[in-house]
Amino acid sequence: MLIDKKHIGMKVPPHAVTPTAWQLKWFAKATGETNPIYFDEAAARKAGLPGVLVPPTFFFCMDMDKDEPFDYIATMGCDFGKMLHGEQIFTYHKPVYSGDTLDFDGQVTDIYDKKNGALQFIVKDVKVSRQGEAVCDLRTVIVIRA
Repeated sequence: MLIDKKHIGMKVPPHAVTPTAWQLKWFAKATGETNPIYFDEAAARKAGLPGVLVPPTFFFCMDMDKDEPFDYIATMGCDFGKMLHGEQIFTYHKPVYSGDTLDFDGQVTDIYDKKNGALQFIVKDVKVSRQGEAVCDLRTVIVIRA
């Protein structure tokens, strides 16, 4: 069964996240980051930054930092057991630091299929802002096997 394209334009419930230095420390450790401005508050301040610098890829983690990160996929009636990671793309606008409160506002912007419906794609775009100022745009593509 193909995913109904009526879901294009569906808003994803917005949420806010305030990244902590502790979270960024563990993300840096997990990704092998060695530059201390990404995990050490003292080093970041010594470099003239207001806090630990948030790497652009961490925005995807923050987008998942809510009770039901895949609620939009459940609304479409998709089987989570058939869900695959497609791709993630970001456009970085402004630096963000630990302690900044970020607003995530997303929506489904496309649904399409390939291989005669054997693979279905859901595209979600998210605008991330800090006090109304755009800091990053995210695009996540999820693949659903038929």
